[in-house]
Amino acid sequence: MDKRNLAFGKTNFILLAIGVAVIIIGFILMSGGNSTEKAYDPSIFNAMHIKVAPVVTFIGFVSIIYAIVHKPREKKDNELNTPTKG
Repeated sequence: MDKRNLAFGKTNFILLAIGVAVIIIGFILMSGGNSTEKAYDPSIFNAMHIKVAPVVTFIGFVSIIYAIVHKPREKKDNELNTPTKG
């Protein structure tokens, strides 16, 4: 398969995987607190759950958008066809 016809390069896939991992970390940080009908847990209003985790998740989504938009560098034809000296 010709690599020139692929929409994403290796860098795009790495950035995409990092973005997905950051989103998963954000959702894990958002979870927490075991409040039920009988027991109230005030830790659900902890700063990590309501401030830090959404920011981490947002950064993950932005990094995924960047990974999609990022254009891989193309090597010039003359760099590929020049013989090496030595």
